[in-house]
Amino acid sequence: MSQYFKIGKLAASTGLEGKLILQHSLGKKTSLKGLEAIFLEDKKDSFLPYFIESTQIRSDTETVIKLEGIDRMEVARKMTPKEVWMAEEDFNKFAAKAAPIALLGFHLIDGDTDLGEIIEVIEQPHQVLCTILYKGNEALIPVHEESLLKIDKKNKKVFVEIPDGLLEIYG
Repeated sequence: MSQYFKIGKLAASTGLEGKLILQHSLGKKTSLKGLEAIFLEDKKDSFLPYFIESTQIRSDTETVIKLEGIDRMEVARKMTPKEVWMAEEDFNKFAAKAAPIALLGFHLIDGDTDLGEIIEVIEQPHQVLCTILYKGNEALIPVHEESLLKIDKKNKKVFVEIPDGLLEIYG
């Protein structure tokens, strides 16, 4: 089974032909050239592919995208503001290596404890929030200058020092 990573959302429709604006956090301008499909979550952990007809760079964080079968503004509007996911193999091709989103799939390590896999990255002005599953609950762990110890890209691990008491609210 493929693993999927959330890369952004369909923020708006544009034009009369059903084009959509994909707001992404891939960390670089991209036309997504060579990408065949994006995925939208149909229901929890069930992803439907939408095949790409054409794309165009709009800005560092936005790409205009035309999907097969979506050819009217009214149809495109119904697809906003849905979250967009990418298969792991494609994500590894398109995400900037230095972008915070590149931490998806890494394990968060506090001392000797593997807290879990990073399943979402939320960028904020002074920190990044990493979402992990901790004791069956989604936990938001802030990662910033003071808490980040090191990133081991080879072994896909992020070493942090979590403030005392933070995990107790999720346990």
